[in-house]
Amino acid sequence: MDEKAYFTESQTTKPTELHCPFCRTSDKYDLRWLLRKKKDRLPGGADERDRARFQKAQSYMVLLEDKVACKNLRCRKRFDISGVKTMAFLSDQGGLPKGD
Repeated sequence: MDEKAYFTESQTTKPTELHCPFCRTSDKYDLRWLLRKKKDRLPGGADERDRARFQKAQSYMVLLEDKVACKNLRCRKRFDISGVKTMAFLSDQGGLPKGD
C-alpha cells in the first residue's frame, strides 16, 4: 500500500518574517506548505506490514516554496528562503506548529 493512502493532503499558508539579502529589509511573507494529516483509521485491504507502517506514521508539513520575491518595490529581487525548516511534524492534537 502506498504511503499517500495514510494521509489527507491540503495546502495552507503560514506567515514568516524573512530578510532580503540584497536590500536588507525585513517583512512578513506568506509561505505555502503542504499539510499531510494522518487519517483516523487504516484504509481497507491492508496487511500486517501496512498496519505497522500506519502505526508509525505522523502528521507533518512540507514547505513548497524555496524562493520568494522581495516586497520592497525598489528591490523586487527573488531570494532563497533560509533559516526556515523545510519539514515540520505536527503535534498529536493536530494543530500547526508554533514559532517563526
